[in-house]
Amino acid sequence: MGKKSRVKTQKSGSGASAVVSPKEMMNLISELLQKCSSAAPSAGKEWEEYIQIRGLVEKIRKKQKGMSVVFEGSREDYFPDLMSWAQENGASCDSFIVTNFGAEGYGLRATRDIKAEELFLWIPRKMLMTVESAQNSELGPLYSQDRILQAMGNVTLALHLLCERANPASSWLPYIRSLPQEYDTPLYYQQDEVQLLLGTQAVQDVLSQYKNTARQYAYFYKLVQTHPAASKLALKDSFTFDDYRWAVSSVMTRQNQIPTEDGSRVTLALIPVWDMCNHTNGLITTGYNLEDDRCECVALQDYKENEQIYIFYGTRSNAEFVIHNGFFFHDNVHDRVKIKLGVSKSERLYAMKAEVLARAGIPASCVFALHCNEPPISAQLLAFLRVFCMTEEELKDYLLGDRAINKIFTLGNSEFPVSWDNEIKLWTFLETRAALLLKTYRTTSEEDCCMLEKPDLSLHSRVAIQLRLAEKQILEKVSASGRAKRLQFQKKLEEDAPLPHYEESDIALLENSDTDAKLPIILRKLEEVEEGQEIQVEEHSHFLNGEKVLQPLSRNKSFILCFQSIFII
Repeated sequence: MGKKSRVKTQKSGSGASAVVSPKEMMNLISELLQKCSSAAPSAGKEWEEYIQIRGLVEKIRKKQKGMSVVFEGSREDYFPDLMSWAQENGASCDSFIVTNFGAEGYGLRATRDIKAEELFLWIPRKMLMTVESAQNSELGPLYSQDRILQAMGNVTLALHLLCERANPASSWLPYIRSLPQEYDTPLYYQQDEVQLLLGTQAVQDVLSQYKNTARQYAYFYKLVQTHPAASKLALKDSFTFDDYRWAVSSVMTRQNQIPTEDGSRVTLALIPVWDMCNHTNGLITTGYNLEDDRCECVALQDYKENEQIYIFYGTRSNAEFVIHNGFFFHDNVHDRVKIKLGVSKSERLYAMKAEVLARAGIPASCVFALHCNEPPISAQLLAFLRVFCMTEEELKDYLLGDRAINKIFTLGNSEFPVSWDNEIKLWTFLETRAALLLKTYRTTSEEDCCMLEKPDLSLHSRVAIQLRLAEKQILEKVSASGRAKRLQFQKKLEEDAPLPHYEESDIALLENSDTDAKLPIILRKLEEVEEGQEIQVEEHSHFLNGEKVLQPLSRNKSFILCFQSIFII
């Protein structure tokens, strides 16, 4: 068993800065809140704003040095306590132990052979930290009076975690002590490490994440110090930026959606022990059993004794993994980059194109994804590009006549081109757009590869360079694929090859196809994100950045969980 009572709060002295007056600190906090709440900077000024916000945060951190709650010893010292606590509370922990896997960090190692789909781990509800447990804790009075806490479960979990960490009698201390004391999310990057992401698609989210976290901290610092309902919180005497950054990262990398006890809605939770599992490609294998009121996990594959046990976090891009989980996954079959496309409202054929797209269930302006695998575009993006490149006569074919509605079903099907000329246009457009996006980067893929060979790179620098290189490699593949497709259809046009014709029976059969690209476009869920949708989410959440997605299993009693991330303020 690990040593007991290792919680301590470091005050000024022993390396801490001189005592700061409450008024001086509150003035700095107010300045930070005002800076983070000002209007969004104009295009190209985001980095300048980040530098200013970071400067204020560093001033605050310097004055708070030595004031955070810390645990003595290493994280590994507390794993025996974690496992004993889990067993005492009814969890199943006899099939694995926590092990250090080097570059992958800590994970679960099988202590016996485990078969694929075998139930090997379950965690009862009483072990979970949830929004409901926060409401029933010392945080409850403040929760009942603050609209942000009520609206944002992830914010509530972060403060719940901090309150319990500062409470020496908390029942969750064996879990909290086992958490990392620091993370590798971009919130922990040095300024020069963040700078390596400039020019990438991920940088805007990284800068926003830092700004949002700083704003959240300033808001809650003032709330904790001034709100009557917060007067008895353990946080009141020691609530540093480093504390909040830790809590945000803990929740962002670990939170999940689970059903409430009656199964009528979902709530957010931290799931001890299970969240030690590392990620690999595969399928979701975790669910929630409402009958036994516990989180359950079955094996993703066969595991031999002493092998590491993995789970699948979900179909996340490497940008999402880096920003919200703090790691880069080399073999990510779901990696992708975003591309924003739209039909100009000033275009003469806008109304016709918008109508065809609407019939296919696709917005006229949308953020799509370019994938790392073949085909590099989804059926939705193929359909959009076909409509985007249609002539007036081609548009009429999809709007007028008895067969027009059926033709809509073929828009996302690669086997039924609109015309050879239309295919040439759309693949030329994609090839050109990908090439233009590549030119926006400050370095080439070759230069990035050379930088990654340097042995003295920091971990965060290495991850940042890996991420920007992965973005470029996807765009390079898309450009090459576009060129190959363009040449293929130019040859078809030159040979005057006949266009494939579809029959009404073909449309009916498409629904039963195993290939996504062959499904009727309007029978599939649109996987892309509409341009305005992200704005609505941001306005609604108005606070943090991290979570893990839920979907129903075939069994009525279960819910699927996987790592996700939403933390915005």
